[in-house]
Amino acid sequence: MIPFIIAEAGVNHCGDLDIALQMIDVAAGAGADAVKFQTYQPEQIVTASAAKAEYQTRNTKNAESQLDLLRRLQLDRQSFHELANYCSKKRITFLSTPFDVDSLHFLTDDLDVPLIKIASGELTNGHLLLEAAETGKPIILSTGMADLSDIEAALGVLAFGYIDGGDDPNRGGFEEAYASEEGKKVLLEKVTLLHCTTEYPAPMEEVNLRAMDHMRDVFGLPVGYSDHTLGSEIAIAAVSLGAEVIEKHFTMDRTLSGPDHLASLEPPELVGMISAIRNAASSLGDGIKAPTASENGNAQAARRSLVAARAIKMGERFTSENLTSKRPGTGISPMHYWDWLGRVASRNYAPDEIIES
Repeated sequence: MIPFIIAEAGVNHCGDLDIALQMIDVAAGAGADAVKFQTYQPEQIVTASAAKAEYQTRNTKNAESQLDLLRRLQLDRQSFHELANYCSKKRITFLSTPFDVDSLHFLTDDLDVPLIKIASGELTNGHLLLEAAETGKPIILSTGMADLSDIEAALGVLAFGYIDGGDDPNRGGFEEAYASEEGKKVLLEKVTLLHCTTEYPAPMEEVNLRAMDHMRDVFGLPVGYSDHTLGSEIAIAAVSLGAEVIEKHFTMDRTLSGPDHLASLEPPELVGMISAIRNAASSLGDGIKAPTASENGNAQAARRSLVAARAIKMGERFTSENLTSKRPGTGISPMHYWDWLGRVASRNYAPDEIIES
């Protein structure tokens, strides 16, 4: 399967619409399937006194509050209309992660995004999860900072929202929806889980790509990978483990001030990563071990046949002294060498002549 590649612009536009438009050009030119931003109302998601995450402070190198940071990086709704329209012109899917219910409905109702991406930090935001599922749209759910119980609880809310929208939401109802056949079916149809390590940049020793296999086995859902490591090799490796979605941050310039630039690819790197992912995915094949079309053309030149090691007269027996194998592989396979020892030659053979049956 060729993975769906999301070029994550996030807030790397620094609150500048012109930069955001340039990022769409880059993502489309690199061959990404989608470019994704972040849509939020700062006052609805963070208190005035909330401190920034450690990585946000480290990467922005200033002491502003998380609220001030989000305000500084925010785009208004008219800008998102322009971004969505520009994506349509550039033939790339527009996506944006909502961080509050108002933003969710703006994206689904006004911009009609084809799917909803839920960020790792919102995995425990039951209200947002329920509202997202009630839209009926597919959901990509990031699982950074989560264990299996966190993921199961989130999936319970999603299952409830998909199949029981409008009923009184409660924990028992979530668990019942998750355990039901209808719930399992709708989750399989609608939800993809993304493995993720929520650190920017993520340490290589904390990536744990095999967690994708674990989640696939436990939940039976499609899985992918949201990459926050430096470089692109881990995203490429994830493809070999069956990632059906790859998400990677990119930036116009890694030296810009912002929380995510350091863990992002610059434009030429994004091009290289997407090309490598496409190649890696196409190289996986169907898993059946058999000669390929190109190998069939090379087999005769590369393999051997039984040949006369020296001149052999008609009536002479084949022995280890007069029988050997050499290229090309157009005659009898040398796997039959021992079957021919002791047989009588039916005609004369010149040295290096291929033995005939």
